[in-house]
Amino acid sequence: MLRRRNFLGSSAAALATVALSARATAQAHDAGVGATVPDAGAGPATTPSAAPTRGRLTVPNGRVLESRVVGGVRVFHLTVEAVDHEFTPGLRAECWGFNGSTPGPVIEGTEGERVRIYVTNRLPEPTAIHWHGLFVPSGMDGVAGLSQAPIPVGETFRYEFDLTRAGTFMYHSHYDEMIQIALGAVGMFVVHPRTARAQTPDRDFVIMLHEWHVPPGAARPDPLAMNEWNVLTMNGKAYPATDPLVVRRGERVRVRLGNLGPMDHHPIHLHGYAFRTTATDGGPVPAAAQWPETTVLVPVGATRDIEFVADTLGDWAFHCHMTHHVMNQMGHEFPNMTGVRSPTLGRSMAAAVPGVMPMGQRGMGDMADMQMPLPPNSVSMRASPGPYGAIDMGGMFTIVKVREDVSGDAGWYRPPAGTLARAATQAELDADGVVIDP
Repeated sequence: MLRRRNFLGSSAAALATVALSARATAQAHDAGVGATVPDAGAGPATTPSAAPTRGRLTVPNGRVLESRVVGGVRVFHLTVEAVDHEFTPGLRAECWGFNGSTPGPVIEGTEGERVRIYVTNRLPEPTAIHWHGLFVPSGMDGVAGLSQAPIPVGETFRYEFDLTRAGTFMYHSHYDEMIQIALGAVGMFVVHPRTARAQTPDRDFVIMLHEWHVPPGAARPDPLAMNEWNVLTMNGKAYPATDPLVVRRGERVRVRLGNLGPMDHHPIHLHGYAFRTTATDGGPVPAAAQWPETTVLVPVGATRDIEFVADTLGDWAFHCHMTHHVMNQMGHEFPNMTGVRSPTLGRSMAAAVPGVMPMGQRGMGDMADMQMPLPPNSVSMRASPGPYGAIDMGGMFTIVKVREDVSGDAGWYRPPAGTLARAATQAELDADGVVIDP
């Protein structure tokens, strides 16, 4: 049963100065780093991701890893283990992750700090942890066999290094990567700058993108899959379980996106806004090199920070633009029935297989409202209720909710009069000279 640098210091004295400053920074920063961000837990229509404070991270559907400062060093403890994980109501599986979740909790620190990270292995095989994008000593890089011995089952290893630069990074298994990463042994690592930079965001969200293959009815993802991913997640959740990103109008918003999915890049698209990509895991993007976009491609093994000012009220979709990535457990093995016109087809099929029905002749949209029997532990093609009908989206999809007041229930946005698409009247068609052919 499967359970499966380029850092150039100006001098040694300069590095020592950074290390000493790190100790002081750690003590001053302790009240603001490592506090758990609670799950919102009440669904995408109503609940803010958290109650963020300026300069603090918000982790939709997740949390920040707790830490403590010991002798001037910030100390963390990760346990890599099997996790009973719910992707969305009706679909759960045994995955692998850290500290009870996949992705693991966000590790948060400050540039110049020294960190010590203990990693306990509770998997059924060895592991090792790589600090993806961070510049660390070679012996701390976490590549099993190359830079360290694997962490044996039941053992705890100690990693220790200085956080030499700010940015959005990741951590993940670097032993049996095909299995361990595919089963969810991944997480995000955020390093804040020691000195606040201009235009510090009011909301700072962290989202890990991932993809899975979970056959309907299966109890575990299949880590050997190389395509046909059927569960696509943001912070381990598929819509409608993804928490919304709730912000106040006028706030500057940063969204940190990381992708440690096995195979696919993700073009993440935001409705209603243009944003700028301000940083990658390689470092900040100079202002002169930024341009406005509505979609950012997040490659496998990379991070992207995007920023915008939330100046327009509304409920705005935020999702991967690969259409099969906003579906839940969509199968692709049946024939294309679109446009087929055969009134006798259903009767003929039902005679051979009672209860069967031919689907997709008029497209698949009407399946959103169908409540057909499904195999146990599966959520294929079921939509969620929205303010104007079923939202037939799933997978890598969430909502940015921009409101005047974010102190209570965000609810669904209600457009002002005259700003909602509606059915045209005949008088309007006639006045504008629009003729509808019979």
